[in-house]
Amino acid sequence: MQIQANTPEEYLAALPDHQCESVTRLREILRANLPSELEETMAYGMITYVVPHAIYPPGYHVDPRQALPFVSLAAQKNHIALYHMALYALPEQLDWFTAAYADRVPGKLNMGKSCIRFKPRQTIPYDLIAELCRRVSVAEYLATYEAGKPIKPSRDGQP
Repeated sequence: MQIQANTPEEYLAALPDHQCESVTRLREILRANLPSELEETMAYGMITYVVPHAIYPPGYHVDPRQALPFVSLAAQKNHIALYHMALYALPEQLDWFTAAYADRVPGKLNMGKSCIRFKPRQTIPYDLIAELCRRVSVAEYLATYEAGKPIKPSRDGQP
């Protein structure tokens, strides 16, 4: 499910009722806990937090006209997706997150390379997501990106 929206506010307004509250709360957590250098925008049909060209002029290697994505949030047909690129680029962050999730959240983690999926009626661990957002600085992310671990798009073309 791709929502056509030009702003995060338009995106939220277009969400089905059963997803709006969770996506809105996740957005609030992202805004409060992600590094302040990031900019909120719409990219790939999702609310996306990017390293702006003013900080990283080369942009995203897949499309240098795009700013480098860091985190994206989307409501899909059957789940809410949180794409956190540091989970893909930094194995130690993935290890921490999977262990912390297992310790704090009942049930199995539903995750791809960078995508955490939350099914309807699943308890979203908002406190864990907030902690994840505070764990990686823009400088650390850019150092990893520049060290030759480019963040590749997933099979569906999204970061």
